[in-house]
Amino acid sequence: MSELNKTKKQIDIYGGQDPREMPAYSIPEVAHYLNIPRSTLEDWSLGRKATSKRKELLPIIERPNKELRLLSFINFVEAYVLSAIRREHNVPMDKVKKALLYLQEPFPSKHPLADQQFETNGLDLFIDCYGDLINVSRSGQEAMKDLLKQYLHRIDRDLKGVAIRLYPFTRKLEGDAPKLISIDPYISFGRPVLVGTGIPTAIIAERYKAGET
Repeated sequence: MSELNKTKKQIDIYGGQDPREMPAYSIPEVAHYLNIPRSTLEDWSLGRKATSKRKELLPIIERPNKELRLLSFINFVEAYVLSAIRREHNVPMDKVKKALLYLQEPFPSKHPLADQQFETNGLDLFIDCYGDLINVSRSGQEAMKDLLKQYLHRIDRDLKGVAIRLYPFTRKLEGDAPKLISIDPYISFGRPVLVGTGIPTAIIAERYKAGET
């Protein structure tokens, strides 16, 4: 058993539940961390009703508790991957939903975007289907695949392929950008911390505001 698994087993403050699946983050909080509009994340996680100007949109992200407007760490990872798709092609998310439904036939999952199968076996299928739906060129599909790979490589996984840690981009949205901040549901209750220190970024921000160095 690894030291990480030993630590997690010894310090179980979640009553046997997997903290990765527990409602822990507000929508505004995740939107802030990922630098995406709050309204966009609400559409992804809550869906929206049809109006005279907009079509109905079913949620793309399945929340752990539909009674709460809170997201889990796994949902956080899904939103992170969706943000890459949105960055490359800002198109209606109903097309993403259709592509994910297509992907679930060979790779059934509640959270396909967060699964390792998406990264290893499902990425090509998703890109092919999604590219056809939005009528993007083959070169455009390759660019999207490269971008998604850059995002997916910033996700650490356990031996079962389940996401355990995320290194979101801070400023430089490129694959070689340093991993300065990590989000781990077992550290600081899943709040962003400086890599290698365990110090929450919120504390650093408060010290900066107070004039400390």
